[in-house]
Amino acid sequence: MGLLTREIERVPCTVEISHKFESLHAHVRFNDGSVVHPGDAVKVQGPEIMAPFGEIVREDREAIITRASTIERLWTRMTGDFEVMELCEFSFSEEVTL
Repeated sequence: MGLLTREIERVPCTVEISHKFESLHAHVRFNDGSVVHPGDAVKVQGPEIMAPFGEIVREDREAIITRASTIERLWTRMTGDFEVMELCEFSFSEEVTL
């Protein structure tokens, strides 16, 4: 990993899609133990996976991990908390107005 350059890794992964009343989720697990760090991007190859209602579907795929450069990683660490705060809404008034 360079100061300004990105690296690309191709890794095998397992995609799990759940479309149940109790749980609606999608998870990607890297089969070789790879870890995603701040600023990295992951793209799973292949067609979209559709799970019928009430089922869990698991498929083996290949994922492309684009590793962030050192500067991108530092920037993501410094600004990540601010971006999360944009998702929060705080109100200290007694009435809610739209």
